[in-house]
Amino acid sequence: MIAMMPELGQVNDKIAAALLGTALTMTIAANGGAERHIKGGRRRIRNIFYMACLGASTQHNPVLKAFYRRLMPRARSRKVALVACMRKLIVILNIMIARGEKWDASRYAVG
Repeated sequence: MIAMMPELGQVNDKIAAALLGTALTMTIAANGGAERHIKGGRRRIRNIFYMACLGASTQHNPVLKAFYRRLMPRARSRKVALVACMRKLIVILNIMIARGEKWDASRYAVG
């Protein structure tokens, strides 16, 4: 992952999410409605990250699993909740690399 995103640890969280392609962008329609969606980013790393988050957020990682379950009642679909988990994970990884830390589930636990 560091080979595909060498900027990790050197950029802020919004830029890291944008590089992955999970940053929300807002589009305002002519009729006054607004639509939020993700776009851009690096497709290859996003595909890899999607598959990693799929297992982590639904079964294996207690932090992402709790976050995913909290989002599910409010999310429009499972993919929306999964993309939110992807964004949370890239932000956590960016912070960990910047600080030179190891994974500590208690530090990133939800609520």
